[in-house]
Amino acid sequence: MLVADHITAQELYERLKNIKVGGSVCHYSLKKCEELVPLINEINELKREKNAVILVHSYVSPEIIYGVGDYVGDSYALSKNALETDAGTIVFAAVRFMGETAKILNPEKEVLIPASLDGCTLADSINAKQVRTLRKAYPEFTFVCYINTTAEVKAECDVCVTSANVYDIVENIPNDKIYFLPDQLMGRNLVKEMIRRKADKHVRYYNGTCYVHEEYDPDQIFKIRLEYPDVKVVSHPECKPEICDQSDFVGSTSQMLDYMLTTTAKEFLMLTECGLSARLQQEFPDKRLVGSCTLCRYMKSNTLENILRVLKNPMPIDYVHIGEETRQKAQKCIEAMFHYTNS
Repeated sequence: MLVADHITAQELYERLKNIKVGGSVCHYSLKKCEELVPLINEINELKREKNAVILVHSYVSPEIIYGVGDYVGDSYALSKNALETDAGTIVFAAVRFMGETAKILNPEKEVLIPASLDGCTLADSINAKQVRTLRKAYPEFTFVCYINTTAEVKAECDVCVTSANVYDIVENIPNDKIYFLPDQLMGRNLVKEMIRRKADKHVRYYNGTCYVHEEYDPDQIFKIRLEYPDVKVVSHPECKPEICDQSDFVGSTSQMLDYMLTTTAKEFLMLTECGLSARLQQEFPDKRLVGSCTLCRYMKSNTLENILRVLKNPMPIDYVHIGEETRQKAQKCIEAMFHYTNS
């Protein structure tokens, strides 16, 4: 658990004072912390009363992560946390497909989403009907879906993967014909990695993208390296292959943080959503962030006010509901991920 039962404005300020990303969005003065603390303490009190737990993706705002978050991480780690928790209610501060994954694994628990924007450009790029059409066109292929997909899409696929395990799982799948969806940039990186590993895989991929990661340009890396010759470039596999090729490390959000913790480097260009940059500034104050990052409007639509509201007076739209047939099929897809991860 990350948060105490009660926090003072000074304590919150000490946690957040080093964070300076996203323009004025993530800058914290003592005065701002004084305004946030009543919300934070009320939320933490309600959690105890309602036997609720708050799962927080690294991309949401720092006051949520370090104020009310019980578990913080990437989609894979949070899915495991959702499975392990004894809480009867899960508030998932992220995007809806992540809350759906928690519901798939915990059908008996209430799952609530406190985001005001219900979407994700990557997850919304494909639906179940499109997957069924693709399966008819490619009947011999094993369909592998990124965890950043809806429950209905997972229910139509064979194996789910994350950015942390996609390469190992695809290599372990006994079929040499793989259809990966929905991220075309991760798909292109997957093709290159299978070639590098000399794995005999014929990989096709869909054309979806994450609008945050697709905008990074190789010229950005070139300019930063000229100014900071010792910088380590850290990127997410949802970035373009040209970006990943020029990076010192490529991995999931959790893997990025682990890399920065273990390397002796002091300067980093982080090519992913700004939330991870905020975590770097808070958790590794001796390390320096150079260059810019990009905000995800969907992740940042999670707010303390919305978390308090869904705990107090949730509306029907806040709940995650999945039909049982769809849930069971999607669960098999996720269980296949655990199988191939351990094989």
